[in-house]
Amino acid sequence: MFRFIFRLAAMVALSISVIMAVLDATRTVAASALVLTPLNASWLAVSPDTRAAFETFIRTKAGPLLWDGAVAWVLNQPGFAVFAVLAFLLYAIGYRRQRRTGQFAAN
Repeated sequence: MFRFIFRLAAMVALSISVIMAVLDATRTVAASALVLTPLNASWLAVSPDTRAAFETFIRTKAGPLLWDGAVAWVLNQPGFAVFAVLAFLLYAIGYRRQRRTGQFAAN
């Protein structure tokens, strides 16, 4: 059950990554220069209230050091790359290995 949830979340993250990559590719072609939109800019364009609430939550619960060090760095990375890495990690967690039954190493 949990593997299904992780794999579903990986599929959603990969879909968001592809959408963000297509947007960046379209902007790149239109500008005739490489355009990589940071996750922070995308998040502020979609929902600035949740972005502010997230920053307040992290600063109060975990401290400003975590925000300034790790979270701000992640938010400054291209959005498609962040969601692609997240999709890979979620898929790796939900991956099920194939069992080898009835096979011997000598065959």
